[in-house]
Formats: sequence, C-alpha cells, structure tokens
Amino acid sequence: MKTLYILRHAKSSWEFEELSDHDRPLNKRGRNDAPLIGRELSSRGVSPELIISSPAVRAISTATLVGKELGYDPDDITIDDRIYGGDKNTLLEVVQETPVEYETVMLIGHNEALTEFANMLSPEVVGSIPTAGVVALAFNCESWYEISRDNAEFLFYDFPKNYE
Repeated sequence: MKTLYILRHAKSSWEFEELSDHDRPLNKRGRNDAPLIGRELSSRGVSPELIISSPAVRAISTATLVGKELGYDPDDITIDDRIYGGDKNTLLEVVQETPVEYETVMLIGHNEALTEFANMLSPEVVGSIPTAGVVALAFNCESWYEISRDNAEFLFYDFPKNYE
C-alpha cells in the first residue's frame, strides 16, 4: 500500500515585482496557512517518509513549514526541478521514480498541473486545489510505478479555509 499527499504551495506574495516567479516568497497568509495545514495533517496521523518539493521558493517554504509540524527534518526535503513548470505526466514520473521502500510520500507543487495530476489519479473528482490544499490518496500496490486511478482510494481533500 502506498499513500500520496498532493499539496499545493501556500499563498505567495506578488509584492516584489523585481523577483522572478520562481523566487516569490510566501505572503503572511501563506506563512500562517502552511503550519495550519501541517497541524491538521498531523492530527490525522500523517507522517510522510519522503517530501518532494518544487525548487520554487514558495514551495520549499511550504514544505519546510508543513514538514516542521509533521516532525520532518527540512534537510531531508528532496527538491525536484521537474515539478516547477511540469505537467501532470511529469509529476507522475517524479512520483513513479520514488524508491519502493517509501510507503508515504508528500509532493509539493503548483497549479494547474497539481490539480490535473490529482484528478488523473483520484477516483473522486477534485476541484481546483487552493493554496495549501492537500489531496490524500492510497494505492493498493507495491511499487510507486504501479499507481493509477484503477488502484487508488480517495482518502481526503483538505485546505485552510475549512478552519476559518
């Protein structure tokens, strides 16, 4: 059994026009929402063995803040350049390449690819994933290469606005 948490980065800032899209930081709401969703995931017993993040500043910051709430060492976050700008098939490749010994993985990235990826795998339709939103899926398989909608179970879909 494999469990995948598909997490969109928290809300980012558009305040710094001189920064590239890649370098945009989280804004105040994002800095609050990432730990919030991390605490909610922790209360559900979520404990990823591997966190894979986009290299974008906002994604790494989200990974760090969520990971902290889950007891995950930020130095262990795996950065995969393909996530930034990648499509749903690229995200599938990233996950399929995960070593078989990992049972629980969290993937942190960007829309629209992230929502398309979740819908490609989920037996239930997921709307556009909001910032700091997470979709959890379990797969009845031994290898990450085998994950598909056919062996997927929808676990939950959560996001910070559920707690306002």
